[in-house]
Amino acid sequence: MINEARLESFVHQVVNDMAASMSGVMTNIGHKLGLYKSMAGAGAITPQQLAQRTSTKERYVQEWLNNQVAGGYVIYNSENRTYELPDEHAMVLANSESSVFLSPGFDLISSMWLDEDKTIAAFETGKGIAWQEHHPRLFCSCEAFFRNGYQAYLTNAWIPALEGVEAKLKAGGKVADIGCGHGASTIIMAQAFPNSTFFGFDYHFDSIATARLRAQAAGVADRVHFEVATAKNYPGKDYDLVCFMDCLHDMGDPVGAVKYTKETLTDNGTVLLVEPFAGKNIEDNINPIGRMYYAASTAICTPNSLSQEVGLGLGAQAGETKLSEVFSEAGFSQFRRATATPFNLILEARI
Repeated sequence: MINEARLESFVHQVVNDMAASMSGVMTNIGHKLGLYKSMAGAGAITPQQLAQRTSTKERYVQEWLNNQVAGGYVIYNSENRTYELPDEHAMVLANSESSVFLSPGFDLISSMWLDEDKTIAAFETGKGIAWQEHHPRLFCSCEAFFRNGYQAYLTNAWIPALEGVEAKLKAGGKVADIGCGHGASTIIMAQAFPNSTFFGFDYHFDSIATARLRAQAAGVADRVHFEVATAKNYPGKDYDLVCFMDCLHDMGDPVGAVKYTKETLTDNGTVLLVEPFAGKNIEDNINPIGRMYYAASTAICTPNSLSQEVGLGLGAQAGETKLSEVFSEAGFSQFRRATATPFNLILEARI
């Protein structure tokens, strides 16, 4: 027998999710057209004023603003018919230097929609989807989505939480950044530790080409070297630090990658493993962040792993226990949580 109250509640939930999904497009538009940036710090503003500031058309801006009000992103003053973006909301939507700047994430979501047919085919065949097979929106949005967190925490909190690593890098160490993508994390470390040398590796050619341009623009190309390589064949030995930044769970053979890394470290070298935050059990991850990560894992992370050799398919919510098992199987004797954020686990492994 149908529980009418439960039915009504669930209809409301799904309608809310549909509204959020459709409004994600509006958020992406607001980001790309500079609507949020123009509202940031401007106080009360009319649709006409916002349209003039952004060289857009007032009629469209009016509808967009009302959507933003309905979603709680923007405040509406009915007395003078003005709209305002609170400073706190601007930190999330408009300030590209903020550690909680989330607007680029919506392009990542759009890539999932654009790749929907590939994901459906993966469900039906069990085959994977390689990173390079995704829509190009995914690559730039990943860099932008993760970069600000790295900027805020990587050299200020995460590396200092590792045993003895900060001192090594200040003195002059050798670092490998595996699965570096566009090189955001590699470049941030190079800027913070000018006496050290950094090597970024990724098997995606276009990402490495972009990373090289990023290093030149940042003025660190003399100490940062980017090469196309996999996690099981990257060149070099005697690394003081090897980093896996939000990428180990994407690999088909993470155990093999970590075994290879063990051979490239110095005797007292360290692995910095940054992974999506997850609890030990499924019920620990039944929350908005877990929901987001499970979605990304279904459409991006797990298919990427299944497209490669072994195809372990750890998933984005592997969690500390499973990751510890990977390192133990690979021959590491020390593994601990160094620190954490609401979005990330920061784990340290030593031989």
